[in-house]
Amino acid sequence: MTAFSHLTLTDFRSYARAELALDGRPVFLVGPNGAGKTNLLEAISLFTAGRGLRGAAIAELGRRQPGETQGRAWAVAAVIVEAGEETRVGTGVETPGAARRTVRLEGEAVPPGRLADLQRQVWLTPAQDRLFLEGAGDRRRFLDRLVFAGEPSHAAHVSAYEKSQRERMRLLTDGPADPAWLSALEARLAEAGALMAEARARTLAALQAEIDGRGDRPFPQAKLTLTGDWERMAGEGVEFAEIEARLARSLAAARDRDAAAGRALTGPHRGDLLVVHAEKDRPAAECSTGEQKALILNLVLAQAARLSRAESAPNPILLLDEVAAHLDRRRRAALFDEIEALELQAFLTGTDELLFEDLKGRAQGVHVDGSSLAILDTE
Repeated sequence: MTAFSHLTLTDFRSYARAELALDGRPVFLVGPNGAGKTNLLEAISLFTAGRGLRGAAIAELGRRQPGETQGRAWAVAAVIVEAGEETRVGTGVETPGAARRTVRLEGEAVPPGRLADLQRQVWLTPAQDRLFLEGAGDRRRFLDRLVFAGEPSHAAHVSAYEKSQRERMRLLTDGPADPAWLSALEARLAEAGALMAEARARTLAALQAEIDGRGDRPFPQAKLTLTGDWERMAGEGVEFAEIEARLARSLAAARDRDAAAGRALTGPHRGDLLVVHAEKDRPAAECSTGEQKALILNLVLAQAARLSRAESAPNPILLLDEVAAHLDRRRRAALFDEIEALELQAFLTGTDELLFEDLKGRAQGVHVDGSSLAILDTE
């Protein structure tokens, strides 16, 4: 089992200084709105590559007192335990307002991607409540987070694709539109794009298989589909080289059209994740708010379940912000039972301690108030 055993926050968001000792069990955080519960989850989420569960700029994370124009230098440190072995990690900035953070592993600076060797995370936040109602870009980012948790190299492929895409569009719109330079960029785009499409298709197939095997849970089943041409080809078993070649040809043929549109109109950045409520055969966007929340939660739990069985990777950590309040007691109990059965460390937040009544005795409770932390007696 992979778990955080100690957390320390210094000048992070609303926390001047806070420490929390953990025993590896699930953790529920209770306290009033604005107390700092989500800030703590965000701090934990920074032990992954990227900007964490809020997607905030690094310069925004430092604590600010009234009258201070920029955030202070901040740090988040943790001890992660895996098979009895402790590893000390930390991340933060040394200069107020810095735009990039440093990650340290046992005191040595390392790339953020190394954090995936120690633990992986899956999260669900209130910002994702409108996942099925917002634009396709939000669903792609949600899917890519799921892909990344299982295949950390996916983040590098997405980054390479986006960088090459920006450079190609700059040439097409601002010039000079040198054919040789464009061909080189399109070759990079095609390679990264084909890798992205394959990873998304693999993840979708694995998630669908996991969801199909979860019929005994009181959560709605989902049918998942990727609409992108490139993901569809990957899902149908088209060879990587063929997907790459077709994408390169499509990009070359679309230069004039993309230049006129001011954006690239073909590629894996155009696909979408479609979710259908299986029992009702209804798109998730047409379901009730409660059904949508339950569909997303079932998808997240399916992701956690499949990752928990991966022998070559650490167990996932679950971050569930304000999820329990949206579930009836039967589904809350099922959620708690599943977290325990999967032997995962999960962090859940809520304003009412009664929401976690069925979790007491098998989890640690923490009261958060004014960004101070106190362990609750939950035995």
